Amino acid sequence: MNSFQPRTDDMQFILQQVLQAPAQLQALPAHTEADEALMQQVLEEAGKFVGEVVAPLNRDGDETGAQFRDGAVTMPPGFRDAYQAFWQAGWPSLACATEDGGQGLPTVLEAMLYEMLSAANHGWTMAPGLLHGAYECIKHHASDALKARYLKKVATGEWLATMCLTEPHAGSDLGLVRTRAVPLTNDKEGRYALSGTKIFISGGEHDLTDNIVHLVLARLPDSPPGPKGLSLFLCPKFYSDGSRSAVVCERIEEKMGLHGSPTCVMRFDEAAAWIVGEPGKGLNAMFVMMNAARLHVGLQGIGLLEAAWQKADTYAKERRQMRAPGSHSKAGEADAIEAHPAMRRILDAQRAWIDAGRVVAYRTALELDTLKHHPDPERRESASRWCSLVTPVLKSAWTDQAFTGASACLQVFGGHGYVREWGIEQHVRDARVAMIYEGTNEIQAIDLLLRKVLPDGGQALLHVLADLTDDLIDAPQYQRARQAIEQLAAFTRQQLLPRLQSPDAPIDTAQWLADDFLRALALVLMAWAWARIDMADPGGTTRWSTAHTGFWRWVWPEFDMRLATMNATLTPA
Repeated sequence: MNSFQPRTDDMQFILQQVLQAPAQLQALPAHTEADEALMQQVLEEAGKFVGEVVAPLNRDGDETGAQFRDGAVTMPPGFRDAYQAFWQAGWPSLACATEDGGQGLPTVLEAMLYEMLSAANHGWTMAPGLLHGAYECIKHHASDALKARYLKKVATGEWLATMCLTEPHAGSDLGLVRTRAVPLTNDKEGRYALSGTKIFISGGEHDLTDNIVHLVLARLPDSPPGPKGLSLFLCPKFYSDGSRSAVVCERIEEKMGLHGSPTCVMRFDEAAAWIVGEPGKGLNAMFVMMNAARLHVGLQGIGLLEAAWQKADTYAKERRQMRAPGSHSKAGEADAIEAHPAMRRILDAQRAWIDAGRVVAYRTALELDTLKHHPDPERRESASRWCSLVTPVLKSAWTDQAFTGASACLQVFGGHGYVREWGIEQHVRDARVAMIYEGTNEIQAIDLLLRKVLPDGGQALLHVLADLTDDLIDAPQYQRARQAIEQLAAFTRQQLLPRLQSPDAPIDTAQWLADDFLRALALVLMAWAWARIDMADPGGTTRWSTAHTGFWRWVWPEFDMRLATMNATLTPA
């Protein structure tokens, strides 16, 4: 079994040549020093750390797993040492503000780091995965006193954080949350007593860091029912005086995958906590974490698919079976299975998703930097449109593909893939959860169509699609990609919006369409991404050309199927 090794050359090519990130970032006052040399150095060092320190722990993390005993969790061998080296080297604070103990580097570099980490060791990466979202939440919503106590510890990664939302009866519908927060009488710090149980809490208990900062959704005694009655609270594992909070890990779940990450059931027994932000505005504060987490989950999809593809590609080059069509091998000799069209189809299709996904994800991270730092309000508005529309697409489409694509990569191994020797079956198991957490993929599709497209009559979406078309306007050889973008825009204007906005349309029509619409938009984004890759590599080097051909031959035909399905749904029976 081979350990994952980051392909930093390909990642840098997409960042610097395809997206021309240095020019974009240097136009932002906060990142004038983010030149090509700096970004290359950061990515190369990140690749070394990931490949040499984190990736080798993946097998033990899966086989040994996190261990629970008497309320305490012991992480797999090597996990704590690797994490201590990780935060002390400054990796968690890559994109945090310098005044908070961070390095102030672009968000896109952090995104690329977490893509590599997810590919190398998904279970280990779950621990720091929520740090940046927790940092932003505390920074923008907590009181000055809380920020003084917790912000730097979270920014640097010295302390890890959790996001405590889900309850046994309340998953996607957070309005059903029952955890209570009651003001503590005679408490000098104005704290509240939290009581309730939260489930599916990643890293709720572990031995990686000396403290854990829990961010918890709960309901005040006089709050109204539903999501508007929720407030957000901060409850650490240990307080500043060294005393332990009344937060108990009851058990960790036995899961299909992610064995190296403890998924905890957490009980709050009147645990003293501080409110974060305004009463009743807990979801507003929590969505800062959730939106950051959704981009990271999209990157997990890309990374997990990359890890599976790497294993399958290596195996396909080594394994010899039968003669391939048109083979020039000597009589009686077998060819490497990578020469067989059936295997080539699998491998090229996954590369098409990986490389296009990187273009879309890195562009999204660059737009987040633009949204945060660009001096022009119109440019910030454009960045906001992109992030709002594309984040649910990244989260849903690329985590779907991480699972189905990893399963396809397992097929390359035949029977050897179904046994543990090569480790490909772990990728299939680990990838499955990304379709569920941080908002199921069905929720992402509903969010895209019902909350992002329909409320403004599709104007934001059509604006983004027009920008994609304009991006290719000076390159007539990419007419096929432009036509794909224009086809979705025309369908949206002429069929989707008029029929959904009709007073005769059934109330649930949009929800029936949501999955197909999200996938269609994902495919259009891929068409644009592959045009951009080809523009940056006009010679068509082998590493790009086969995947580019694979996209149009094996991936793109799904687009017509999705349009046909939506047309059938929109047409009265």
